[in-house]
Amino acid sequence: MRIGIDFDNTIVSYDQVFYRVAVEQGLVPDTVMKTKLKVRDWLREAGRENEWTELQGYVYGTRMDDAETYPGVKRFLAWARGEGIATSIISHKTKHPFMGPKYDLHEAARGFVRIALVDDEGPLVPEDNVFFETTKDAKWARIASTNTTHFIDDLPEILLNEAFPAEAVRMLFDPDNHHSCSEADVYVVHSWREVHQYFSK
Repeated sequence: MRIGIDFDNTIVSYDQVFYRVAVEQGLVPDTVMKTKLKVRDWLREAGRENEWTELQGYVYGTRMDDAETYPGVKRFLAWARGEGIATSIISHKTKHPFMGPKYDLHEAARGFVRIALVDDEGPLVPEDNVFFETTKDAKWARIASTNTTHFIDDLPEILLNEAFPAEAVRMLFDPDNHHSCSEADVYVVHSWREVHQYFSK
């Protein structure tokens, strides 16, 4: 068994940091709900798409230390390591933001992995198993080349694309019920506790 996991919005939750930074920069009022999507929606409805794009680059580039892991993800990864189950992080992420300063988004994400995804026994995911791909096609190819048996992602379009390896089990991580995914071959989980329960059986 080899479990592949997406990074943004699957391992990492950005709700608090996006809200905090947007308020700090005066982009949104502090009455906006403290979620990444509500910050995005407020800026888009105000016709400030470019500011949303720049905000993403800033958070992903310099404020990763303020991001958080979803509850239960570290416990699951520690359990998998103890069971001898291989885990990989396979993410689609551009090297630099589309707008604004050219932060190295891959290095910022790797820094988060090195600092946040560790425990007293060491890394929860081996560094050699952490992949940030610059295109979706490269992500699907990486999932296939690493012989991933199960893949967890927050985006149905990643799991349902014809390029996704047919032999891998598709798991949709949807903690806030954003998607109405009824496809029979997609297993929907709403928390890392559910992921843990699935694999521990």
